[in-house]
Amino acid sequence: MKYRFIRFPEGKFKAVTFSYDDGVKHDIRLASIFDKNGMKGTFNLNSSKFLSGETEKFLTPEEVREHLLSKGHEVAVHGEHHIAPGVSRPIDAIRDVLNCREQLEDTFDTIIRGMAYPDCGVRRLHNGNDYDNVKRILTDLGIVYSRTLGEDNASFLLPTDWHNWMPSIHHNNTEAFNYIESFLNLKEENCRTANRHPRLFYVWGHSYEFRNNDNWDRIEDICEKLAFKEDTWYATNIEICEYCQAYGSLVWNAKGNKVYNPTQTKIWFDIDTRLYSVAPGETLTF
Repeated sequence: MKYRFIRFPEGKFKAVTFSYDDGVKHDIRLASIFDKNGMKGTFNLNSSKFLSGETEKFLTPEEVREHLLSKGHEVAVHGEHHIAPGVSRPIDAIRDVLNCREQLEDTFDTIIRGMAYPDCGVRRLHNGNDYDNVKRILTDLGIVYSRTLGEDNASFLLPTDWHNWMPSIHHNNTEAFNYIESFLNLKEENCRTANRHPRLFYVWGHSYEFRNNDNWDRIEDICEKLAFKEDTWYATNIEICEYCQAYGSLVWNAKGNKVYNPTQTKIWFDIDTRLYSVAPGETLTF
């Protein structure tokens, strides 16, 4: 055995996900576009705004349940008061993330483990902060991933650090449709054996930008181009993270010809261009 790579559910080579911030009313229209195209999105909420009663601007709990959660989308943390943990005192970062998580979980009676960094995220670090400390805080608070910003992930590779998850593009990126074409044209069979890593196309933004720029057609076009591909898994951020964590939990023997799956998830993987899957509780011998 030379090379082994994760594959997404049903052995798919690619995945697509979306991440949108602040929990504004325009998320309803955005979610409906995702639904029409078979997409899944993660919506990152600031609990202070979400619970402020400003119903003309921000989503209500009822709207989140009806238009987001019931459709299979994810709700994630964006800070109680939208504070960037990299530029605030650790105690303030802890309070902002923990309060947001608790308030969203209490409101929706669920478990929330994902996050998008507010403002500059971890692109800028001040007041004695460093990334390792920010990551330690989030890990201790039960946050398993956090989306950051700062550059294009045009290689479409999965993160090696889930607390520094770089998306592919902002939806207004001038290279957006060129990147989409590159992503769509990637074929597993055309990759060298050592380069058969799975690929992820990850779009982020704010839904109010479509209203401000009068360009709702842009996200319509993005979704239509990416939609309904047989080799692609459409998932929320947490679904992708948890599936990859389950893959990382597989137990292999020393020779690499036997694997045990201790998780509750069926896992797919590629070994030297051959596809395998291992069911929950199963031990597979090659």
